[in-house]
Formats: sequence, structure tokens, C-alpha cells
Amino acid sequence: MFKSILALIFILFGLTSISVAQKAGSEADTLLLKELKQYPRKNTLPVRRPVLFPEVVSLSAASAIDVKVNYWRNLTAFGININQASFSDNWGAGGVNSLALGGQFSYKSDYTKEDKNYVSEVIMQYGKLKNKGQLSRKTVDRIFWDNKVALKLSNSWYFFGSVNFESQFDFGYTFSKDAQGNEKRTLLSKFMAPGYLTESFGFEYKPEKHFFVRIGTGTARQTFVLDKSLYLTNPKNFGVKQGKGFRNELAFQVVSSFDKEIAKNLTLKGRYALFANYEKLSSIDNRLDLTLTAHVNRLINVSVAGTILYDDDTANKMQASQAMTFGLVYRLEN
Repeated sequence: MFKSILALIFILFGLTSISVAQKAGSEADTLLLKELKQYPRKNTLPVRRPVLFPEVVSLSAASAIDVKVNYWRNLTAFGININQASFSDNWGAGGVNSLALGGQFSYKSDYTKEDKNYVSEVIMQYGKLKNKGQLSRKTVDRIFWDNKVALKLSNSWYFFGSVNFESQFDFGYTFSKDAQGNEKRTLLSKFMAPGYLTESFGFEYKPEKHFFVRIGTGTARQTFVLDKSLYLTNPKNFGVKQGKGFRNELAFQVVSSFDKEIAKNLTLKGRYALFANYEKLSSIDNRLDLTLTAHVNRLINVSVAGTILYDDDTANKMQASQAMTFGLVYRLEN
């Protein structure tokens, strides 16, 4: 019995010694690994601030950089529209065979450099309509050329001077029927009968590229009627005395313009002109032109245009015209 207890104590003591030895060996190994571990040194890649030595270099004329700035912006557009309709003799709903052809050309040039600005705009339109059994008629006929030079005074105000010319290409008629029911026409106007030349200077308010208002405190307008016999068929003779071919007026003028894409592929262009003759302020000339254009694609446009005009030298009542066109328009811009 005593021997068994003594053997058990000996075994326990041996196991305890082995455990202590293993722990001591493990601590020794840990200390050895810590001593062998390599830590990176601080600032192993030092960055130094570079030292700059600025030096002024002068370029000769031969080596100078050749930079050209284009201060001009040009836009050219021309188009054509055709409308045609035909009916058989027994077409129950009725109708008249017709053919309409129209063309237009516009050009706008804008030069802007520092405080100086020059704008030139040309619009030419002409169209004719022929219905079966009737004389041909014009659908549109206009020559418009506007030039403006301006000097910037502030962010939105300019001092300007402008020259404007307006006339038409072809003869203009009024149509009626004689006693036998045949159609006849009476001459009303032609090229340079009338023709208008307007010079103006004053101040322009232009807060945005697409909108401006010109206030022409000093304005002169010359009305030309080169056909001195036109008064025989047009008694008003556009305000020019019978037998005369020229009339000069001094006036106050306001011109406003708006040209902007109001929605995707939809452009609204408008121009309003007020002309008040200092000798006849009780009767003021007014003209409003509006054009709404839908761009179907790059070449095809649909437009609706209208004009409202009051000029007592032409008619005693307000005049109005409206046209809708579908055609091809080609634009060049640089």
C-alpha cells in the first residue's frame, strides 16, 4: 500500500516538472522571436520640398505662339417648301387643284470683341400659290436687312446705331371679279414701291443673348415709291405725296426681339417694332412678327408664322397674315 502511494506521488511530481519545463521553454522561445523580429524604420522614404529657381524667358517673334481668336459668329439657313393638291372631276367632297412653292434665305453675322458689337441680319422670303381657274397669288414676299453697331456701357446696356432696309421682290395685287365673273387684279405694290430705309441711334437693353430692346430716340425713315403712277391704283401711296417718289420722317422708335429654343426642338422667334412720327404722334405704326418652328430632324422643319401690322399710310384698319409651312431647311453655322 505504502509503495503504491509513493509511486503515485512520484508520477505526479514528474508530470508537474514536465509542464513547468515546457512553459519555461515556450517563454524562452517567445523572447527569442521578439529579439529576432525586424521593425521598419521611421521615415524610410523622406520627401524633401523641391527648390524652385524661377527664370523669365523672353520669346522672339519667330518662336512666339501664333494664336488666332475668331470674334465672328455666322449662321446661314436656306430652305424650300412645296404644297400640292389635285382632285378628280368627280371628287364628291369638292376641291381645287393647287400648287404652292416657297423659298427662304436667312443670314446672321455677329462680331463681338471686348465692348464692341456688330450684328447684321438678312431675311429673304418668297412664295407663290396657283389654284386651278384662278390667277397666281403671292403667299409671302419680303426683303429685310438690319445692321447694328453697339458700344457696351454696362452689363446690360449699350449705345447703338442701326440701319434697316425693307422691301419686296414682286408685284402685289388685290383680286376681284368683273361683271362677267372673270377674275381681275389691281396693282398695289412692287419692288421699292414701297421701300423703307431707317436710320436710328439710341440705347439698347440686352440682358440675355436671346432678347433685346432698342430705344431709338433719334430715328429717321425714308419711304420710297419709285413708281410715281402707283397712286392711280393705290390712293394712299404709302404716305408719299402723289407725283413724288420719296418721303422723310423723324420719329421715336422701339424695336424688341426674342429668339430662343423654348422647348426641345421648338424655337420661338419674335420681333416687334414701334414707329412714332414726331409730327403725327396720334397715329403710331406697330408691327409684330412671330414664328414658331418645330425641328422634326436636321433637315425637316414645320413652322407657323404670323404678322400683325398697323400703318395708316397703308390701310385704315389693322392688317394680319398667317402661314404654315412644311419643308426642308439646311443650316450652316460657324
